Amino acid sequence: MKNVSMDYENLCKLAQKVDSKIRFAGIINYRGKLIAGGMITGKKALEDEKKDEMLFMELALRVKMRSEFNNDLGKVRFSMSLREKIIVMSFPIESDILMITMEKNARFENISLKILKSVEKL
Repeated sequence: MKNVSMDYENLCKLAQKVDSKIRFAGIINYRGKLIAGGMITGKKALEDEKKDEMLFMELALRVKMRSEFNNDLGKVRFSMSLREKIIVMSFPIESDILMITMEKNARFENISLKILKSVEKL
């Protein structure tokens, strides 16, 4: 049997190494709790821990709501928010989510495809 938590930790480590502009790589469960990975060492969070928890819960809800359209439109492979200060990407993995944040000037096209390849290998 596969050790999912170990796979998740390894996935987060792989994602962190894809590009130096990545700030955060973590797995969020369907309840919005961080279960693996986290902030890159040496990077400063843009919000406090309580706001992180709210962001995680909101992301889990948004991903769940998007899945309602899977039969008609196909499964979401990843989604992205281009914010003024940061880029946020989410990659659904069964009932969990790989969440990536990166600097706003990152080359997100290349980064997203590299991470997607790793996610699809799980």
